[in-house]
Amino acid sequence: MFQRLTNSWELVKASFGVLRADKELMIFPIISSIGLLLVTAVFVVPFLISSTLDSMFENFQVAGFIVLFGYYIVQYAVIFFANTALVGAAMIRLKGGDPTVRDGIDVALKNFVPILGYALISATIGILLKMVSDRSKNLGRVVVSLLGSAWNIATYLVVPVLAVEGIGPVEAIKRSVDLLKRTWGEQIAGNLGIGGITALGVFGVLIAGGAAIYGAYYFDLGLVVIIAIGVLMVIALGVLGLISSALNGIYSAAVYQYATTGEVGGFFEDELVRNAFRPKRLR
Repeated sequence: MFQRLTNSWELVKASFGVLRADKELMIFPIISSIGLLLVTAVFVVPFLISSTLDSMFENFQVAGFIVLFGYYIVQYAVIFFANTALVGAAMIRLKGGDPTVRDGIDVALKNFVPILGYALISATIGILLKMVSDRSKNLGRVVVSLLGSAWNIATYLVVPVLAVEGIGPVEAIKRSVDLLKRTWGEQIAGNLGIGGITALGVFGVLIAGGAAIYGAYYFDLGLVVIIAIGVLMVIALGVLGLISSALNGIYSAAVYQYATTGEVGGFFEDELVRNAFRPKRLR
């Protein structure tokens, strides 16, 4: 357990080292967040219309799923485009280059059609899992959750594959599975660390912010101070989310680099990346 925590912290530091060297990589999660907000705003009216239509036809409620499927496609396309740009730029840094935001965007634009195809596949998987989950009871939902986790594991390296190899989405998924199986076995048992460290950061913000709000209320500092503290908490959580997204993109680039070349560059130690994924033990 202690070794896993140590590895987790080292992975965060190494990923942060890349982010510190190229602070502009933070722009890609910001682009993704803004894009998702715009997509959600655009789909508000279609969701309202589909909800009205479904309420009129109780035995034929498909409008909502059609709109949701479209929302998934556009949402995933925005996320994968930004992630591909981020990973593309991170790969340049890991290979010793000095990437710019334009370099990352160029990588994503070059692979826009495969990104769109992967978004379509992911949206299909997502809508199918949601349909099954909505019609399942507790155990069924657990199974659906496990299937979703398996899908995330299988497609962990799809974005780096798209960014570097320029192949189609189906081939990229197969390539992702092949790289994981060939390098670390069929089951991921290690701790990437970034999610855990981010969770600790979120917990710290919530505790500190909650204590500050309680103190402001106890000492009667006024509503303005309490609102200001709340706003600062939201900003801090947002920044943590953006940093976490950037670090995860950087780390996935390092994992791909290691899987394909056996090296990850000066920011990551090869042994550290190797230990982040452990092969399934034989019983």
